[in-house]
Amino acid sequence: MAITKQEVEKVARLARLALSEAETTAFSQQLNQILVYVQKLKTFSTEDVEPTSTVLGETNVFRPDQVQASLSPEQALGNAPDAEASCFRVPKIIQES
Repeated sequence: MAITKQEVEKVARLARLALSEAETTAFSQQLNQILVYVQKLKTFSTEDVEPTSTVLGETNVFRPDQVQASLSPEQALGNAPDAEASCFRVPKIIQES
């Protein structure tokens, strides 16, 4: 399965990216190289390999959740350029093309 330039253009359009013809061609070639490599990896047997999430053996390093005092809505919105009903109000940025 090869990725065509048209598919790259479609994804770029959905992501609202403006790609040049050279970039479209380059991305298409690079993505196809990745797919070829993935196909090569599929030839290896992994039945006896234990699933891992990290090869370093690290564990969760997050601190435990603790309830702490936080900002009031008024404090949080204090420097907001525009607020409405205890929410930040921002300009619409998504436009249909």
